Amino acid sequence: MNDSGARSAGATDSDAGPTGAGTTYAADGSGQARRGGAGRVRGWGAGSGHDVRGVDESGGARHGGAGRVRGRGAWVDGAVKAADGVVVKAADGEVTAAGGRRPREQAFWARAPLGPGGDSLDLLTARFDRHRYAPHYHEEFTVGVGVGGCEVIDYRGGRVDAGPGSIVVLAAGEVHTGGPAALGGYAYRAMYPLPSLLAEGTATPPHFREAVVDDPELAAALRAAHTELSGARGRVDPLEAESRVPWLLTALARRHGAARPLADRVPGADHIARAVRERLADELLAPPSLAELAAPLGLSRYQLLRAFRTSTGLPPYAWLAQYRVTRARAHLDAGLRPAEAASLVGFADQAHLTRWFRRVLGVTPAAYRNSVQDAGRRRGADSRHDGTRLVPLLTHGGPVGHPVSHDQGGGRQ
Repeated sequence: MNDSGARSAGATDSDAGPTGAGTTYAADGSGQARRGGAGRVRGWGAGSGHDVRGVDESGGARHGGAGRVRGRGAWVDGAVKAADGVVVKAADGEVTAAGGRRPREQAFWARAPLGPGGDSLDLLTARFDRHRYAPHYHEEFTVGVGVGGCEVIDYRGGRVDAGPGSIVVLAAGEVHTGGPAALGGYAYRAMYPLPSLLAEGTATPPHFREAVVDDPELAAALRAAHTELSGARGRVDPLEAESRVPWLLTALARRHGAARPLADRVPGADHIARAVRERLADELLAPPSLAELAAPLGLSRYQLLRAFRTSTGLPPYAWLAQYRVTRARAHLDAGLRPAEAASLVGFADQAHLTRWFRRVLGVTPAAYRNSVQDAGRRRGADSRHDGTRLVPLLTHGGPVGHPVSHDQGGGRQ
């Protein structure tokens, strides 16, 4: 961002209102900490939530001061210039504003289960300024998405450049390197699936002639899945991970892997979906894995996903979550607390229930329960006041109170 992009003390952002002393906002996650003043730079828009804050005595990132510029959250490709001219970026880690630029070499590993009791998927989130990988290989495929900067990779006797938004696919067993292409470093998210995960929707093993794939839609979906699975800290639903990852990796192989795809249409989709729904409902608290659902039907996980989506419009994990919400709603109607309802229907915890409850019904479980209780108290008060009682009237949305006057022969008390 140039100097005109920075907002001075007391400036007003159109979306956020007054910014306060020395606060800078920028829509692309970048900004400038101006000379002097209480400097805080916050990124909005893509990759938002990054707080870049001077922490010297005055709170400002100042020329000659002791201020550090600190960023939290995923790295975004937007420069933030401190007052002494040091260029930094909103990223995990910190850069010393007064004492020169300190390189950030950071990598975070996570492991997501693919189905209850099934295999796991390793996930890497990395942001490097200078790090260069020695020649090495992986026993699994490497599927990465560029997040910022530019990485140069030596692979199959050539050199590959990977920038933001590009998908990098490196075959299992292939020796490769990796390093920054220029100043500013590089950042990416990568997953390491077994070759079988890319072959569930193809009749022949996939072979990627090019290491870099240009597919913005798929890149965004892979990045979103990686972000959710790696940031869940063990709270991810195994069935959800097992559904999302094979689906996306199969799409990658079928679109770009030079493999012959299996037929999209799976015979008997409605029968398959009905059998899966019945088993998930019967084993609500400990649902089977996708592989366990598919095996008795003679299908791969991808084929089961395809059939279930064709019949219901949803993947199995989403159907199960909505079924659990319906059951939880009945428990809330009966007066149970959200945490109690969550445990009774198989959600990991109240937060898991809340996430899906809001997706389906638009409110939190606590707000729904309070509304139901308030409505019940009002109906009770009205009944006592006007001499009526409430007779349940069944509708498509559930029972609602239908007042009947005692004087009009409303039935036995």
